[in-house]
Amino acid sequence: MRSLGCHVSISGGVDKALARAEELDCTAVQIFTHAPSAWAMKPLSASTARAFREELFSSAIEVAVVHTMYLLNLASPEPGLLARSAVALETECARAVSLGIPSVVTHLGSHRGDGIGRGIDRVRSVLEALQETSAWQDTACRLLVENTAGAGTAIGSTWEELSMILAGLPQDRFGICLDTCHAHAAGYDLSTPDGVETMIAGIDRSLGLQRIMLVHLNDSKYPSGSRRDRHEHIGKGKIGLTGMSALIHHPALADLPLILETPKEAIDGTDGDVRNLTLVRGLISSLPLSARP
Repeated sequence: MRSLGCHVSISGGVDKALARAEELDCTAVQIFTHAPSAWAMKPLSASTARAFREELFSSAIEVAVVHTMYLLNLASPEPGLLARSAVALETECARAVSLGIPSVVTHLGSHRGDGIGRGIDRVRSVLEALQETSAWQDTACRLLVENTAGAGTAIGSTWEELSMILAGLPQDRFGICLDTCHAHAAGYDLSTPDGVETMIAGIDRSLGLQRIMLVHLNDSKYPSGSRRDRHEHIGKGKIGLTGMSALIHHPALADLPLILETPKEAIDGTDGDVRNLTLVRGLISSLPLSARP
């Protein structure tokens, strides 16, 4: 069975997250290391970090990922915000490494009307500078940039934009987290096997499939091309079960970890995470829906 899990809360302390993931029978997990809507990051004590590393090592979790805060804007035309975002990104990587987590997922931000080219240049400058920091050079930290739904002036809604951002950066340290809801909302219709195939071919052509290292498996509340980032329960959104099955079984994605960021509220009388994880496990273990008689 491939690595599968969801984003779990760190309420009560980061050390509580792994137990929550194991209660859901997850083999993959994603966490924040602090409140994601605040710049302040409470320091992780050496004892907390050590205990987390030890628990992670002895757990059933095979893949652990840290998601950066929501406030980062690596494409900002405002020098102060850009500098603050760059420092925060370095700190996020250092915190992940202290917990024994090698992969960090980040949103890229928005060019705020200054132009996509200038925004991409600023993102690249931040990522290139990150490579010079001790948090990067002295560790095996890996940064995964997440595709966006393309709302407003957000950077990274197309594979071509992501290719320009990652060009020349080492492929073993910089990759893509493919968010299926974001891709669908950005205009890549994932509701059919043909649509999934078209998107995969576009990624291969623009980026190379080796850049995809993680999948955020989320249904989309809104139609393809809406540019609205609203995640939905698996099979209840505009991608639907046929599209989800095609994504899960596509050979280019078949060995990649799947992490759900679906709604937490109960659905059909069942806890949201329990329902969505159970459904995805069933899809993984069965034939693709499009191939069934």
